[in-house]
Amino acid sequence: MKPSRYPEQILLLPYIGKWTLLAGLIAALSGTASAFFLFALEFVTGWRETHPWIIWLLPLAGFAVGWIYLKVGSSVEAGNNLLIDEIHDPQKVVPLRMAPLVLIGTVVSHLFGASVGREGTAVQMGGTLADQLTPIFRLRHSERRILLMAGISAGFASVFGTPLAGAIFGLEVLAIGRLRYDAIFPCMVAAIAADQVGMAWGVHHTHYAMTAMVPVTFWSVAAVLAAGIVFGLVGMAFAKSTHAASGFMKRHIAYAPLRPLLGGAVVALAVWWLGTRYIGLGIPVIVEAFQEPVAPWDFIGKFVFTVGSLGSGFKGGEVTPLFYIGATLGNALAPLLHLPFALLAGLGFVAVFAGAANTPLASTIMAIELFGPQIGPYAALVCVVAYLFSGHCGIYRSQRVGLHKYRLPPTVSDRKPPVS
Repeated sequence: MKPSRYPEQILLLPYIGKWTLLAGLIAALSGTASAFFLFALEFVTGWRETHPWIIWLLPLAGFAVGWIYLKVGSSVEAGNNLLIDEIHDPQKVVPLRMAPLVLIGTVVSHLFGASVGREGTAVQMGGTLADQLTPIFRLRHSERRILLMAGISAGFASVFGTPLAGAIFGLEVLAIGRLRYDAIFPCMVAAIAADQVGMAWGVHHTHYAMTAMVPVTFWSVAAVLAAGIVFGLVGMAFAKSTHAASGFMKRHIAYAPLRPLLGGAVVALAVWWLGTRYIGLGIPVIVEAFQEPVAPWDFIGKFVFTVGSLGSGFKGGEVTPLFYIGATLGNALAPLLHLPFALLAGLGFVAVFAGAANTPLASTIMAIELFGPQIGPYAALVCVVAYLFSGHCGIYRSQRVGLHKYRLPPTVSDRKPPVS
């Protein structure tokens, strides 16, 4: 490289200025979109709870959304996986229609009672809106990758109110075992600013009270490690089950709109039989898990409802249902491990997500942002263990394996025979 007569730090200033501008624009777009989305979710959730009969229309709602995607959304149906693929191998700008389609699809899913989340929608909106800046600023492929990562970070941060976790999520989710440090500044700026934009619009995020902590001792660490194994296995089971359900529906039902029609009918019948505890975001149940014992089968109920909803084609995300599954599972494990309900609920909240998404660093930071710094040591341990025990699958099919999670010792058959 040809030497410059200016110090490296001087040459860095245009880079900082450029990405501060771009990240600020991404934050404004993504934060505003997420705020509108969260307000819409709050409204439709309240309406559904006061008009429970609407759940019987879930099959028709699923058919309508499936038909719309079939007609005008086939190029963006891959959702988060499309964004990850475009970061790995940039091809063309993500169509703008992805944002309104996933927004409408998710709001409809929640209005009529599907068990889906919200992260997928916010991330897709953030990435799509960010990518619209590519032709405007004539960005190269390498710069477009960074732009998309910043959009993912902004969407995640603004929908959960966790700016640091959102920034790391955008860096960590692309590949197991690797972080893209070339995007660290844009992702940080976009995530922090998007969170501020959301709050400026009046967004208020749920507060989870961490009412009990225990000192770090041998026995508490051993209990947390044991819980991490369970959380990782459940995260792996969720990812595999969701993919299996989706694959089963695609193999046996060729006409796409019929998949959510059938899935919606099954979910509606299950709600008639079991009640509404396992549909929607389930925030009240998550809060309850931090405060008192909940039914030990709650995590199974949410697991099955969410796999059925997402596997049949309803739009939304996986992360908030994973929070529900983790918090209620942690609540169920607390008496067995002799740890406080709130502590195990908080650890399960982030660890099942860490295992299912293969994002232990973002999940650890999220725990600190949501529950306070005192949970940091336990959160780090439980998220890493869950990450290791979840294997190399995950909820995002396009996530690649940069480095394997661990190196197993060679088996007897792998070893070379001794030299005589």
